[in-house]
Amino acid sequence: MSEEDIILYDLKGRVATIALNRPAAAHSFNLNLMKKLYSKLVEADEDERVKVILLKSTGNRMFSAGIDIKSKSLDENKEYFEEMKVYGRKITEKMLIMKKPIVVQVQGTAIGYGLELIMASDLRIFADRPKDEMFFRMPEIAISIYPQTGATILPLLAFGLSYAKNILFTADEFGLDDLKRINFPVRIFSLDKLEIETKKFVKTFSKRMDSFMFLIKSSLNVMNTKYIERWFDLEDECGKIAYDKKSMKELDEFIKNLYNKYP
Repeated sequence: MSEEDIILYDLKGRVATIALNRPAAAHSFNLNLMKKLYSKLVEADEDERVKVILLKSTGNRMFSAGIDIKSKSLDENKEYFEEMKVYGRKITEKMLIMKKPIVVQVQGTAIGYGLELIMASDLRIFADRPKDEMFFRMPEIAISIYPQTGATILPLLAFGLSYAKNILFTADEFGLDDLKRINFPVRIFSLDKLEIETKKFVKTFSKRMDSFMFLIKSSLNVMNTKYIERWFDLEDECGKIAYDKKSMKELDEFIKNLYNKYP
């Protein structure tokens, strides 16, 4: 498969479908995939024919394994991964703030940045699969990577403070049953019916009045925007010093300044 095919884009009616298509790498993100996903989100947002965006990935095993950290050494490719952080933030921030609703179709396991995409979407439709077939995880703290690109913001927005701390501090796996308990899925279908039922849902959804759909999401965004943008900045500021070997006193002073800077 060529790098040109790692994102599939299709417009039918008023629905733009964006599909991650890197199955050999479990739909993990290299810089090229990030740039292409961002480009397609912008394209769909600017296309007047599009009312709803459907985000998905190909195959049945994985939704996305997150950032591809196996293909390049973190120590030897710092500039590459810094650019990954930039595009990672651009994507999730765009998804949160753009006016057009994003429906995500989740058929398999999502880890790290893959889970961030699900949390950044507006409506989530899941395959009905047990945890041993489909699980979710934010593994950053367990692999000594500071959570950025929205990795602290999105769990807070999607799950609330308590569960956000749970998944970020423990890096535990959780399943669909856990998400059902907090009313995270908007629909759940059997795996064999997920594709067709999601298409039906999105087709019906796309018939709603443009102004209603765009204004509802935008008004909610306006209520949150001043916080969302500052939260991304706060996350990045913490990420810049997270790897420094600072004393407890230095960390106390840094954290005290954060409270003053982000009241």
